[in-house]
Amino acid sequence: MNSTNELSREEQLRVKLAVLRQQHRDLDEAISALQAQGAMAQLTVQRLKKQKLQLKDQIARIEDELTPDIIA
Repeated sequence: MNSTNELSREEQLRVKLAVLRQQHRDLDEAISALQAQGAMAQLTVQRLKKQKLQLKDQIARIEDELTPDIIA
């Protein structure tokens, strides 16, 4: 693989990472707003929290891929 393709892949990962982080923040705000409404929205809050955790896992995987391994 040449360096042009490698940079392109890294750029794609960085864009995806930015999108996932924004979605994570948006879900956090939605969860906070629903929690303020009280018990009626608890099922929705639980669903959003699960989705937020999935995004966090995706973010961590991309960050790991972008961070080079350092062999000690």
